[in-house]
Amino acid sequence: MTRWRVIAPGMRLAVIVTLISLFVSLYIQPAAQREARETAFAIRTDLASLLVQEGQFVQAGGGLTVYVQQIEQSGLIRNLFVHIQDGDEVTTWDATTARFTRIDGAPALLMGPGSMQQFSDRGVLNFLSFDEYAFDLTPFTGTEEVIAFRESDLWLAELVHPSADMLERTGSREELLAEAHARITSPLYALTAMALALAAVLGGQFRRTGYGGRVAAAAAAFLVTRVAGYGVVAASAWNVWLAPLQYLIPLGVAALALRMVFRQSSPVANVRRALGALPRPRPAGAAS
Repeated sequence: MTRWRVIAPGMRLAVIVTLISLFVSLYIQPAAQREARETAFAIRTDLASLLVQEGQFVQAGGGLTVYVQQIEQSGLIRNLFVHIQDGDEVTTWDATTARFTRIDGAPALLMGPGSMQQFSDRGVLNFLSFDEYAFDLTPFTGTEEVIAFRESDLWLAELVHPSADMLERTGSREELLAEAHARITSPLYALTAMALALAAVLGGQFRRTGYGGRVAAAAAAFLVTRVAGYGVVAASAWNVWLAPLQYLIPLGVAALALRMVFRQSSPVANVRRALGALPRPRPAGAAS
């Protein structure tokens, strides 16, 4: 068997892992990061958690004050009190039960049964009792906070061609380009690892005592290579001209390792060399 036939299964495995890692790096990772960032933002700006704290008076914008006696695990609110003060006009709501919901996409508090008392600026008291009432929360949901995506949350196209607003929120163009190159080059280290492993086993003479020393040296070489790759990624954020090194380091080390594998003489070459060294038979009738 030639050296290429010997290493072909390992290299095919490395190529498959590289392609899977590339797909994860370009699509799965940013999608998961964005989902996590959006979920964290939704939790941080959740209206229910901002307005409702069991046993406490919570003050929100727009003169809104909310008190809840108990919140069940199902989300059902018991004994709700809502106080709204708009200038001289004061309105209070109380309900036995309530629940947060959405009506036509707008946040609302579905209350009932309960009552409403409104004291107008002219000194008139209005009283209303109801079995069910939808309290619109839209005026109290205004927020200027927006989701702040980071470099790891962006798609490859956004890293290469960022908008002005994205540059303002995430960082410089050089940092985004460094992240884009890192997304592509990180999977290449699977090829580097396989090439070093093959070099440890096939890159030297056969040993009856095993290849522990060479395997340890290959592992150390891969560690140094990967750390150097991280360093180049960080340096590329400051100097875009260092970006080609992100490709050169993993591919260069893999090429050197494979050169060690193919530098060793194959069994076929040894046999041919041995046969070539044998004395050739003389033709019949040749002079001695």
